[in-house]
Amino acid sequence: QVQLVESGGGLVQAGGSLRLSCAASGSIFSINTMGWYRQAPGKQRELVARFASGGSANYADSVKGRFTISRDNAKNTVYLQMNSLKPEDTAVYYCNADIRPTYWGTTYAYWGQGTQVTVAS
Repeated sequence: QVQLVESGGGLVQAGGSLRLSCAASGSIFSINTMGWYRQAPGKQRELVARFASGGSANYADSVKGRFTISRDNAKNTVYLQMNSLKPEDTAVYYCNADIRPTYWGTTYAYWGQGTQVTVAS
């Protein structure tokens, strides 16, 4: 079993900062990509930031220059540093990872349970 566990969400004033963490655990042979998505009420889930398979980071235009994604491969953990937060950043943030659980197996997409980020104006 593979689990993604997120932490770090909360309530913050506009202009503030939060740091999200997502740790992958369980049966993991390799992790291809890790990243963050978010879903605001009444909206579709959207990409926030993600490491591509080659290691480069991709960001949504709305967060470029404010959010930074980083990764600790030794800990199977991905982080999202969010600065200059705006009320429109309010959403449930989900961690996503493409993980190959075993050497002989297939790569699957896994999702965390989500963590709420609320930015007050």
